[in-house]
Amino acid sequence: MQMEFYEVINTRRSIRLYKKDKVPEEALICILEAARIAPSGHNRQFWKFYIVKNEDRKLKVAEACGGQKWIADAPIVVVAVGWKVPFSRGGYMGEMSFIMDVSIAFTQLILAARAEGLGTCWIGDFQNKEVKEALELPDDENVVAVTPLGYPDKGVFNENTSRKPLAEIVEEM
Repeated sequence: MQMEFYEVINTRRSIRLYKKDKVPEEALICILEAARIAPSGHNRQFWKFYIVKNEDRKLKVAEACGGQKWIADAPIVVVAVGWKVPFSRGGYMGEMSFIMDVSIAFTQLILAARAEGLGTCWIGDFQNKEVKEALELPDDENVVAVTPLGYPDKGVFNENTSRKPLAEIVEEM
């Protein structure tokens, strides 16, 4: 079932309770394809997505995410990484410019998950070194984002009304 685009973005929520139900492989492939085709500077795609299903590794990642053990309750934890680049975005981002591209792809991943009826929660509270150690990642890769992925345990997909109005975030010039 395909959801309408604006329904996807209007009803995406940070999900913190997950069912143990497995994520269908077809849905996972669609979600990962959405990340794969995301735009990146000069189409360099300085990213990789680790799909963590092993219970012990999920727990280690959750511990590296501020001890938020609920993250490991989801059937999958996705860890998005990138590596330093030899150019600078905006004249100030330097070799960490990859964070922008990985974030774009990760956004497409979480929106695609919503379209598939799955929940995510973009985790920003993580320790790069600890996540890398938990997954035995190469030194040149850096964690940009983590999300659990699975079916929400409670029906929480509704329109979000707690956002600032456009007049507070948009200015015409």
